[in-house]
Amino acid sequence: MRRDRGAVMVEFAGIFPLILLLFAVAWQCAVIGYGFHLAGNAADEAARAAAAAGGGEGACGTAAREHIPASWSMSVSCPLEGVVRTARVELQVPVLFPGAFNLPITISGTAGAVEEDR
Repeated sequence: MRRDRGAVMVEFAGIFPLILLLFAVAWQCAVIGYGFHLAGNAADEAARAAAAAGGGEGACGTAAREHIPASWSMSVSCPLEGVVRTARVELQVPVLFPGAFNLPITISGTAGAVEEDR
C-alpha cells in the first residue's frame, strides 16, 4: 500500500493534457458550428436587404456585416442572377476563439431573395 502512494497523482498528471486536448477539440467544433450559423444568418439578411434596396450591393455588404461580430474575418458578394439577388458570405474559421489566428478553412453561407420592383 505504501508503494502506491502518489500513483493517482502521477496518472492524473499524465492524463490531464489529454483531457485538455479533448475539451479544446470539442470547443473548436462548437466554434465551427457557430460559424455556419453566423454565415447562414448573415447571408439571409444580406440577400433580403439587397433585394429590398433594388440592386444595393452596398446594402448587401452592410447588412451582412451587421450580423457578423467584428472579430470574424469575412467576405461578402451579392450578384444578381436573373431576378434573384444571391448573397454569399464567407467566414474564416478562428482557432478556439475569434480575433486570434484562423484555420485554413472557409465557411460559407448562401441565400437568395427575389429583387423587388420599385
